[in-house]
Amino acid sequence: MTKAALKPQRTMWSKTFTYDYWMESTGIPIHTGFFIDDLRTVALGWWEERQCMSAFIQLLGQEGVSSTRLTEIPAGASTRPLKFALDEVVYVLDGRGLTTIWYDNSSAKKRFEWQQHSMFMLPHGCHHQLSNMQGGKPVRLLHYSYLPLALSAVPDPDYFFNSPYSGPDGLSNQEALYSEAKLVQMPQSDEGLGLRGFWYGNFFPDMQAWDKLDANVRRGAGGRSVYIQFPDSEVTAHMSVFPAQTYKKAHRHGPGRAIVIPAGEGYSIMWEEGQEKVVCPWHECSMLVPPNRWFHQHFNAGASTARYLALHPPMQFHGHAEKIEDRAKDQIEYPDEDPWIRKKFEAELATRGVQSLMPEEAYSNRDYVWSKAMGKQ
Repeated sequence: MTKAALKPQRTMWSKTFTYDYWMESTGIPIHTGFFIDDLRTVALGWWEERQCMSAFIQLLGQEGVSSTRLTEIPAGASTRPLKFALDEVVYVLDGRGLTTIWYDNSSAKKRFEWQQHSMFMLPHGCHHQLSNMQGGKPVRLLHYSYLPLALSAVPDPDYFFNSPYSGPDGLSNQEALYSEAKLVQMPQSDEGLGLRGFWYGNFFPDMQAWDKLDANVRRGAGGRSVYIQFPDSEVTAHMSVFPAQTYKKAHRHGPGRAIVIPAGEGYSIMWEEGQEKVVCPWHECSMLVPPNRWFHQHFNAGASTARYLALHPPMQFHGHAEKIEDRAKDQIEYPDEDPWIRKKFEAELATRGVQSLMPEEAYSNRDYVWSKAMGKQ
């Protein structure tokens, strides 16, 4: 597709964005809907420009805000080097490999290894190359960025890919951060979540095994969370962990938040206020995106602890009340939920031959405190 085709005549209130035209121009598959059952098995297509198999994931709720894309690297191969102007988070769905980054004005290069369930950031303005260190099978990666927003501001893909602009050499800032993330203590804990702080870094070796978690008292189910800030970036993420045979409280926020499952089996229910509910089953490497201001609720129907990793849109799109006294409108307490929610959960567990571990008191007492023992399962 030519540049002219990427810039069609715009119409007022159009919800087809420059990013949409750019995706179509690549000729690779674009997968849509409410959820993806398994990112490891999604059909890919050959992307001539990048010389790799790839596909876009464009779920309802991402439109114009966040980009998710799959890359597959054959056994023993490497991607074509690419310079990208934006920060990009990469989550390893399957395989083991190596990343190399460097900047235009420096001969120094940084290399680090990763494995399945690793998460890392490719800093803005750097060149990067991704290599498959396995000899017997391909690697599959999920990429997340704010490219749709960027292309709405500057509707020219060449401005963001392989741009001649050279920023300062960022390796000096990034070097130590690809080794071990650091805990940054907050001056005071978040008044709603009760978190001590967040983890600052650009490489997390295994999100399936990450155990540095804080109690997340607001969301119920005895859940625990880790909040992540990537360095020199406004990109953030968090991961929540909660016990088998329990479920979290319904809540809502803004668009563009990509949720990937590192471990567990269950489902999520999403609905626009007053509208029909949508059930999204999930397991390891499933993905979903709650649409803007839709309530959604996560259910662990499996036999082990479940985890979901949420890659956040810019803070401008978080879309929930900041003050704790105002947050009630964005969260539904267990005593106030639709009775169908509990009935469906208990029916789902019954098909697996197990029973709910939700305490009866949680359905009548808004101030119910979950036991620490349950939260640490």
